[in-house]
Amino acid sequence: MQAATSVRANAFPTLTQTLLAVESVLLGGGQRTARRNAWTAVLEDRRRARDRVEAQHVLEAVATRSS
Repeated sequence: MQAATSVRANAFPTLTQTLLAVESVLLGGGQRTARRNAWTAVLEDRRRARDRVEAQHVLEAVATRSS
């Protein structure tokens, strides 16, 4: 006797899949690459800003302890 297995297919694309499809229709390949590169740069700038704030807090904490 074989066990019945059900395969469940998702007929609806995810939001990410939908946005990528719309992006590919609206933007050419170069524009898409440029937009992704710009977003990567924004995320990297935000990361650096967080690191700067953290370093500033550490420096202030060290300065107040030694005074």
